[in-house]
Amino acid sequence: MKDNQRIVVKVGTNVLTTAEGNLDLETLGNLVDQIAQLQGAGYQMLLVSSGAVGAGKSVFNFKDTGDKIASRQVYSSIGQILLIHEYYQRFREHHIFCSQVLATKEDFRGKTHYANMSHCIENLLSQGVVPVINENDVVAIDELMFTDNDELAGLMAQMVKADRLIILSNVKGIFNGAPDHPESKIISFIQAQEISSISEFIQEQTSSGGRGGMVSKFNTARKAIRKGIQVQIAHGKVPNILLRLLAGEEIGTTFVPRD
Repeated sequence: MKDNQRIVVKVGTNVLTTAEGNLDLETLGNLVDQIAQLQGAGYQMLLVSSGAVGAGKSVFNFKDTGDKIASRQVYSSIGQILLIHEYYQRFREHHIFCSQVLATKEDFRGKTHYANMSHCIENLLSQGVVPVINENDVVAIDELMFTDNDELAGLMAQMVKADRLIILSNVKGIFNGAPDHPESKIISFIQAQEISSISEFIQEQTSSGGRGGMVSKFNTARKAIRKGIQVQIAHGKVPNILLRLLAGEEIGTTFVPRD
């Protein structure tokens, strides 16, 4: 394993929630265990985590007023506490500190905000802290919102000059046809020069519970590999998924950047 290789891991809502919409604490704990093991092996790990809104919904009943923005703000404000508490407790079992970083699109538009956030994350990584990054849904509305956390993860990977971006979702990767078709197969590797020919296979629908879909993941990967960042898309509930990906096992879809 390469010392100090930077890895950004993005975990989607459907990976971190159960069928009932509650936090999937078993999956969360398994991911933390893997991140801790990788950090101990010399990697610098950053985690972009969805799940705050789902966590809020699991404990609080918002009186529906028809205002979707208001409900999202309330659920995320309550749920973010629950989410970061679980991460804090699990990482502390490995004697690792994690931190909370909440971002909006505005932080990536202005030089001052961008520099401040970049400086903070560099300091966290230098101290062995795992940044847990999420969109600040409390203040992010309309033009301030990311398309989803895939976009945030891609921007964050570029900010920290990551070597690899791993997107964990409830899909196994990119298929060469409809994912539910029996003859469709996962495309294991996509070279940078093949990007335009792959777009025809991308499904537009989003998954339940999350804002992103395969189109978002594909666009994030396309932008990241232009910056020399390898991108991998895989199913987040596959046992030891991070360890297996970093060991070189062919799981999901890997976007290979140009040198």
